[in-house]
Amino acid sequence: MTRRIDHLVVAVRDLDEAGSFYRRLGFQVGARNRHPWGTENRLVQFSGSFIELITVGEGAAIAPHQASAFSFGAFVKDYLLDREGLAMLVLDSQDAKADAAVFSEKGIGSFEPFHFERSGRRPDGSETKVAFTLAFASAQNSPKAGFFVCQQHYPENFWNPEFQRHDNRASRISSVTLAAPDPDRFRSFLTAFTGVQSSSPDGDDSSFRLGEDRIDVLTPDDAAEIYGSVEAEMEEPSFVAFAVRVDDIHRHANWLDAAEIPYQHIGTRLIVPASAAFGVAIAFEPT
Repeated sequence: MTRRIDHLVVAVRDLDEAGSFYRRLGFQVGARNRHPWGTENRLVQFSGSFIELITVGEGAAIAPHQASAFSFGAFVKDYLLDREGLAMLVLDSQDAKADAAVFSEKGIGSFEPFHFERSGRRPDGSETKVAFTLAFASAQNSPKAGFFVCQQHYPENFWNPEFQRHDNRASRISSVTLAAPDPDRFRSFLTAFTGVQSSSPDGDDSSFRLGEDRIDVLTPDDAAEIYGSVEAEMEEPSFVAFAVRVDDIHRHANWLDAAEIPYQHIGTRLIVPASAAFGVAIAFEPT
């Protein structure tokens, strides 16, 4: 079974400021939620995928990493010590426990599955329960790029068409870009993580097709050329950009102009630079 992009974890220092910016981009942004260990998030939901804006809340009790336990909270906290941006890529899972076993067998993560629950809100404001089991993988020498899969236990309580209606008419996350000094080094890891083989559209760069989604792995120079500019660690792999589909690219250009948000028109895409978007370039592309 081909996986899909489930969600992107965008780490920010000011959650409300980030939420306001994403609203200015034309997205519907959900209410603030709090995880049991103290990270807090606000979500931008599409049909089958979402963007998770996340920060460390006051009074957080973040568990440290252990040999057999990957700490989601610690990863976010450590990431924010150095920068804001797209911290983690998450794929969907039908059985996170089984995926954790596969990751261990393939040598990309020997971590116990992590289960948690939290309260959520329906569109009418009433409370509901959501629950998830996560299975983490780890790419060698990549402290600023996190990877895991997520199993939804109450999907009927989470996915809701009312949350998926955006003023910019965005419909889905279509791609995510990882910048790495040596993209070829990620081939075996991402093949094990995604379950698909890569293509090589341009030299050492590669792309992993996940149904209608894809993961692009580029050199920092190639990523900067495609996205105008990126905020990438030259020595460490990091996620630098993602793309979202909108049904009318010219309408969205007018929207960004009215919102006074800077962007470049590169090819068929509108690119909001990382410098304006909390450390990650955002590409809007036609459906």
